[in-house]
Amino acid sequence: MAEQLISAFESSLDKTNLILKDIEAAYGWPKEQRNQSYGALRTVLHLLRDRMPVQESVEFAAQLPVLLRGIYFDGWQPSDVPIKLNRDDFLYEVRQGFPYDVEGGPERVVQVVLDTLRRHVTQGEWDDVRSTMPRDLAQLIP
Repeated sequence: MAEQLISAFESSLDKTNLILKDIEAAYGWPKEQRNQSYGALRTVLHLLRDRMPVQESVEFAAQLPVLLRGIYFDGWQPSDVPIKLNRDDFLYEVRQGFPYDVEGGPERVVQVVLDTLRRHVTQGEWDDVRSTMPRDLAQLIP
């Protein structure tokens, strides 16, 4: 039993690291900038989570590695969602939560993170996520 738990944890860690590496590769960041890729991922995940209805948020999270699922739900207040954010508000909140100056600004951060996440969930789930967003925000979602 303990071996299965360790294996599941290692698998989740590997999958989470793969997502972080994909973000770093898109930006050309070295592994030493893991704090930036983690910060970008966490910020966008939390804003996406808070913008979605509860049921859709839970269905999306079910496709994330266990470790990322914990990050995703950290601090979540389901009674307070969905928060109405248009594109500009979303980008403003990304800038507030991600304090690094990077090429392309918050819009590029969102696009890189969302493009990375899109490759790690099913197309059907990704379509559901996109359909819950207002039109101007959905345009940021690949």
